[in-house]
Amino acid sequence: MSHALPEAVRMRGVSKHFGGVRALEGVDLDIRPGEVHALLGENGAGKSTILKILRGVQPPSAGTVEIGGTAMKGFTPEVARRLGVSMAFQEMSLVPTLTVAQNVFLNREIKAGALIDDRAAIEEARRLFARMGVAVDPLAKVADIPAGHRQLTEIVKATSQPCKVLVLDEPTTALSGNEVERLFDYVRQLKAEGVAVVYVSHRMDEIFRIADRASVLRDGRHVVTGPMADFTLDSLIAHIIGRRSRGFSDVVRETATVGETILEAQGLVGEHKPAGVDLTLRRGEVVGIAGLLGSGRSSLARVLAGVAPLRGGEIRVKGRAVTINKPADAIAAGIALVPEDRSRQGFVAFHSVESNIALPNLSRLSDGGFVDGSKSARLADESIARLRIKTDGCRAPVRSLSGGNAQKVVIAKWLATEPDILILDEPTAGIDIGSKSEIVTLIRGLAKAGKAILVLSSELQELLAACDRILVMSDGRIAREIDRQALDPGPGGSEADALGQAEQTLNTFMQQARSEARTGTAR
Repeated sequence: MSHALPEAVRMRGVSKHFGGVRALEGVDLDIRPGEVHALLGENGAGKSTILKILRGVQPPSAGTVEIGGTAMKGFTPEVARRLGVSMAFQEMSLVPTLTVAQNVFLNREIKAGALIDDRAAIEEARRLFARMGVAVDPLAKVADIPAGHRQLTEIVKATSQPCKVLVLDEPTTALSGNEVERLFDYVRQLKAEGVAVVYVSHRMDEIFRIADRASVLRDGRHVVTGPMADFTLDSLIAHIIGRRSRGFSDVVRETATVGETILEAQGLVGEHKPAGVDLTLRRGEVVGIAGLLGSGRSSLARVLAGVAPLRGGEIRVKGRAVTINKPADAIAAGIALVPEDRSRQGFVAFHSVESNIALPNLSRLSDGGFVDGSKSARLADESIARLRIKTDGCRAPVRSLSGGNAQKVVIAKWLATEPDILILDEPTAGIDIGSKSEIVTLIRGLAKAGKAILVLSSELQELLAACDRILVMSDGRIAREIDRQALDPGPGGSEADALGQAEQTLNTFMQQARSEARTGTAR
């Protein structure tokens, strides 16, 4: 890489204030052409604000920004795009009613004369996905494809135009292990072509695998920038959260005191998946479900919660058969679901913490058809205290909270329904490392208090830290059941090493399950 090249991104003294709130203060940041640069920090550290300034969505209050040696003089998305900045958003920018190909070229349609050339768009989209090494149908409507394919579409959309700087914001939260590998290969291709990749993720294992350098923000200020070789996991986490932490190794996983069977599901069949699942949950235990993308984890959760139709099988709660045709039936049976996509399905961002917690509890908060404000506020204050939600108060909008605290609001609103069974789908996705261990500790505490908990996650270390039993799903079926303790290696070595070894073993089981499902040899 020639040192004569200007920096792909050069920020000097960048500050951003929203009224009296300081989001950024005097940040200097350099990103080189042809490098993968990790941008790290807790939720609320200032990462999103930096990215919005870089993307031209917001102007800085002070400071300068240069892209490839050219100063950004107007801060609009169009100015940023012309300078070569492209971004794959964490909160996806896709239109559900359009096809994959239409989304990839939205506002940049390929034309034949004055008319849009749909056939050319489909072929070009197919070529772009092939370059990444993944198969996504360009003709499928975005609303009908899995979350992982939506994420890949978002990335292909961002790279469908020439760019000098590509921002990937939590790009792997919905991807399977194989798809992550394909994405990493693609990122390396872009890097070799001289593209500067800004990589934002809370998954530390990914950062150490893909990044060349890292910059850490904390409380709106730049903390450190350096080559990945200069950091250890412990030192990087210390820079991020301002204290020493061992991530998921911080979670104290006591032996569960298992009680009565709460949930029995036999032969569950959904519209597409699950495809004949038997499941038992007992009071006081955390059961995890692992599986590669398309395994049917989320489909199972949606069927149990009445969000998706049950086509066959039986559900029994506390020994009694229950009929679940809609979410209200599940709530009445004592089942609550914390959904995978919290920003779209879990909360109303512009509503207050209080109103979000009240939503599924209106019947017991109402008197004569009107919500009793004192009851609603009391429930919110109790939930804030119980889950230690960091907020300015129950009237604060959820959009003002960090990712971890917003997730606590979603958990709080469903806990307020007093469920016996709590299902959590990707409970720590997009949450910083300190909050991840806090959420998992909360899950362990809820189980200790007598809840039966089902955790679905693509993050294997999360399952290993949270769960007493782990079920491996593949092709809509349970392929294997594993006692968590059976994954622990013998004595010796650090807790982090033990967690890493257990993760490798669990990943091997998932790959075997997919292979067995494809060849028809599943047990």
